[in-house]
Amino acid sequence: MIKDRILKISDYSGLTKELFFSKIGMTTANFRGKAKETPINSTAIENILSVFPEINPEWLLTGKGSMLKGTSVESIKSIKKDNQENIIPAKPTSPSDPKGIPLIPTYAMAGAFTGDLQVLECDCEHFIIPTFKGADFLIPVKGASMEPKYSSGDLVACKKMAIDTFFQWNKVYVLDTEQGPLIKRINEGSKKDTLLICSENPQYPPFELKRSLINNIALVVGVIRLE
Repeated sequence: MIKDRILKISDYSGLTKELFFSKIGMTTANFRGKAKETPINSTAIENILSVFPEINPEWLLTGKGSMLKGTSVESIKSIKKDNQENIIPAKPTSPSDPKGIPLIPTYAMAGAFTGDLQVLECDCEHFIIPTFKGADFLIPVKGASMEPKYSSGDLVACKKMAIDTFFQWNKVYVLDTEQGPLIKRINEGSKKDTLLICSENPQYPPFELKRSLINNIALVVGVIRLE
């Protein structure tokens, strides 16, 4: 079964199961019990081959041939390292040196979008993270709806987007709504004026949200785990 081969890729990757499945847009629940017998969607296959370009597509789809397409095992160490760099530990800068990306309280996120100086002043913690140079601000993750991709307490790095932005389906965005910020995976809704809001945690079912109820949008470009 193709899911058995995906589990082999997980073992080969050297990543934790949670991190591996978050990278391919799936969860461990897809590989337990009866769910393991269900088909895999094309998006997950595309994600696997994008994250692990050394995987042989024919082997992944049919089981024929070898798992790797001519890539030496010795070179995989660097690939594993690259796969782990999107989730990094970080420490805040000194309050007396507030350079870097500001950490915005969730209640003040609207001010971060508008450039409110009261929000962006040095009373916020700032993090210097060269990997996330394009990020405009950080906000904390709360709750379990995005586990295992993001855990409560993680900080997501956000890049502000135009309100009429062209959404990249299946990417994670931060939405500023009247009910507060939502950190969710976005997909196409059933109508032109709606979006399908998806959690990573299967215990939280997807729902549709009218675009008119979204005040501001930011693309999640990375995540930080504090030490």
